[in-house]
Amino acid sequence: MSGDSFVTADGVRLHVDAAGEGPVVVFQHGLCGDCGQTSEAFPADAGWRRVTVEARGHGRSEAGDVGRFSIATFAADVAAVIEERIGAPVVVGGISMGAAIALHLAVHRPDLVRGLVLARPAWVTAAGPENMAPNAEVGDLLKRLPPEEASAAFLEGETGRRLADEAPDNLASLTGFFSRQPIAVTAALLTAISADGPGVSEADLARIVVPTLVIGHGRDVIHPLGHAGALAALIPGARLVEITPKAASRAQYVSDFHSALSAFLREF
Repeated sequence: MSGDSFVTADGVRLHVDAAGEGPVVVFQHGLCGDCGQTSEAFPADAGWRRVTVEARGHGRSEAGDVGRFSIATFAADVAAVIEERIGAPVVVGGISMGAAIALHLAVHRPDLVRGLVLARPAWVTAAGPENMAPNAEVGDLLKRLPPEEASAAFLEGETGRRLADEAPDNLASLTGFFSRQPIAVTAALLTAISADGPGVSEADLARIVVPTLVIGHGRDVIHPLGHAGALAALIPGARLVEITPKAASRAQYVSDFHSALSAFLREF
């Protein structure tokens, strides 16, 4: 399936990336990310096959109608790939927005999910959480200003200065969005998804019965460690693993991520 494509019911061609051998983990990237992010975070020697469906407007996938950008739409696309190409149930997980997609599937399509990985979650249950405000701000600036002016305004503003001190890795990601093409698609993604949510309630989380791993770390304004802790507390039997922040050491972050995910997958 590596380098394969999948056409949605409404005609949008999505890129599906896969690597490794064994049972499948459908592992989704974050907002404005791609399969490179999931490839880095997923241990190559885990004995599992990683499949990443690049969401509409991400990586090599087409955008389609930008008015349809939502976590629910992205989750429905993943569900279709699982049903038509892979077969259920599978372990489903993701990073940031990918975690929200996985959580949506665990609640709304539990028939597809045998295990759940929520890495660096940016949402618990509420839509438009305050921690997503920096993404929304970047999206708004890109809608109103040329990219270079938008970038300068952000870096000189209160949010940019605060992130430079508190969460430099977040700032690096956000700064990259000002040159991400196509700019109009990037702006639409940032504004739509930042205002969205996983479409679940605390009562829904209490009904999740599959093994669940939650991964979080500090020094991250957009993915607060408190969100990871809240999800681990609300999902019965969920395990919380705190790993090294990317802002402290990217190499150790990747190593810790691999170790946490490998240990979880060995239980299946």
